[in-house]
Amino acid sequence: MMLNIMKIIKTTILLSFIFFTPLCIKAQQFGSLTKQSGSKSGIKLIEKGNKLFNELAYDEAIKVYLRAIDKKAQSSALYANLADSYYQNTDMQNAVKWYRSLMNYDLASVKGEYYFRYAQALKGLRRYKDADVWMTKLAELNADDSRAASLKYNPQYLKTIDIQSNRYDIFPTSISSKNSEFATGFDQNQGIIFSSDGSQSSFSKRTDAWTGKPFLQLLHANISSDNDLVSDGKVKGSFNDRHNESTAAITKDGNTMYFTRNSYEKGEGYQTDEDGIVRLKIYIASKINGEWGNIVEFPYNNVTYSVAHPTLSKDDNRLYFASDMPGTRGLSDIYFVDINSDGSFGFPQNMGNVVNTEGRDTFPFMANDGTLYFASDGHLGLGGLDVFAVVDPLSPSKDGIFNLGDPVNSESDDFAFIINSDSKVGYFSSNRKSGRGGDDIYRVLETNPLVIECTKEIDGVTTNKKTGDVIPNVNLTVYDSNNDIIQELQSDDKGAFAFELDCKNAESYRVVGEKNDYAKDEQSFTVEPNVELALDLALDLEPVEVGTNLFVALDLNPIYFTYDKSFIREDAEYELQKVIRYMRENPQVKIDVKSHTDSRGRDAYNYRLSNRRNRATIDYIVDEGGISRSRITGQGYGESEILNGCTNDIKCSEDEHQLNRRSEFIIIEK
Repeated sequence: MMLNIMKIIKTTILLSFIFFTPLCIKAQQFGSLTKQSGSKSGIKLIEKGNKLFNELAYDEAIKVYLRAIDKKAQSSALYANLADSYYQNTDMQNAVKWYRSLMNYDLASVKGEYYFRYAQALKGLRRYKDADVWMTKLAELNADDSRAASLKYNPQYLKTIDIQSNRYDIFPTSISSKNSEFATGFDQNQGIIFSSDGSQSSFSKRTDAWTGKPFLQLLHANISSDNDLVSDGKVKGSFNDRHNESTAAITKDGNTMYFTRNSYEKGEGYQTDEDGIVRLKIYIASKINGEWGNIVEFPYNNVTYSVAHPTLSKDDNRLYFASDMPGTRGLSDIYFVDINSDGSFGFPQNMGNVVNTEGRDTFPFMANDGTLYFASDGHLGLGGLDVFAVVDPLSPSKDGIFNLGDPVNSESDDFAFIINSDSKVGYFSSNRKSGRGGDDIYRVLETNPLVIECTKEIDGVTTNKKTGDVIPNVNLTVYDSNNDIIQELQSDDKGAFAFELDCKNAESYRVVGEKNDYAKDEQSFTVEPNVELALDLALDLEPVEVGTNLFVALDLNPIYFTYDKSFIREDAEYELQKVIRYMRENPQVKIDVKSHTDSRGRDAYNYRLSNRRNRATIDYIVDEGGISRSRITGQGYGESEILNGCTNDIKCSEDEHQLNRRSEFIIIEK
């Protein structure tokens, strides 16, 4: 049993410093995948592989699983764990292969989190359309999953990310090596503190007996004149002994530092939870005679969950951090806690569902302009962890969270972003393939501000309604929901047009096309990802004759009424506006309004109801359209002019009855 615990610790110490939620622990939430087939030797190999997988020995598990597959063994657990093993080792090519095998073999038993991982693995190969297919399937499987729901909210998220892209120039830093360097934080002496597992000449040679690698150390680097990082050795103080340490945040006066360390008790070694997992804790150090000492634990640490990656607000009165403590929505959430004037702490508060997702939300950093940056794989991104900005962390909104885009974000894990808002210089960590080691630190220079406003181009075409040929140079007017003109433009010589609107505005708009010798056409729309407008203009009507039904002449939809009601419905208002516009354009025309009911109810009652509907229709044209009442006559006909066979005592559907609840408009003078 001790050997198993040691193996778990060996892997988790390193994994948890970046993600701090081992994959296999959370996998227990997704149910048992038990479907399997194959020879006895193959099944035994699967069981052996499962044991290695549960001990986080992913490399060894992969070898055993592949041997089982060679023996024609099949198992949902085999495919799931093999895919997860490759996923955990960031081998997305093979992860995709085996997630696909899992879906093909036992889709009915697969839980939603595997859909998500499959999508993330596909993004790791830049196969974004395929990834979106599985995120859509996840939404169908679990409508409450915000990661999938966000795709429905913004299916064109790649275009949204593209708006924020190319805002930074990025450069490798000199401190990056074949080892892992990551998680920078500003100090008070024009330098940074970062973490590394490298054993460079100036570092301690002490290694972790369980991992066989140097402990993650807190190191210092100076910022050169060109903003590169120059290694300056270990952080001075009670660090870098038998601990793994990272992510430091220092108060403005330079006297207090918050940092992350694996749960470790002097004299007892690593502290584990009941599953043998070493969690993370935040520790607080004080500056004493130029060195850090008097290290104490953050009061909300716990051996059963992680508390990590601290950052401070500009006034040092609030501490932000990541945790999977009880109440966490996903694998890890962003929290904050107020720091009182006496140094005590308030109660941790979750930043809520706008910021936090079912995935990993971690590595917060508060810039000096009040923008909160964090890494997440739960918000829509390019793959792995992406860096996001929250422009108003005190009152975050969905429209106030932005993906930093390319080149900061990639298909790999990009995290631990920090920046000086004044100099526009910052640093972030990434395990992208172009790097020198496992994780590397990159320098960034912000060249353009965050694009807070978001616009979407609306495209359309103007055509001849009868022939389908394009009509060039049509005058177009765009109205908002208040019927105010917000844009005027003209289609080009090929009938094409385009204009921009606020992509976050959900209100309804209307575009009207006009050209001499043509009747107007219009289209209502909302700003959606795939909206394309098509205005079909017909040649002006030939002179109408007395007795013409405007429903035929104007190609109107019937003015329907709700059963047993006489109020004007919203869909009826839209059609009545067309009648009003026609009467305005033809001031000599007079009409007779005929109102009808269906056959349900007593004949006398229906006659009275149809007359109420008739008055309501005429009143709307007069009151809302400004048409003189002298130009309109009308009468209710009850159920005397049924259009179909739905007369008294004949059983009909609601749709069939609705055809009879109508108003008609007959030209009686022109």
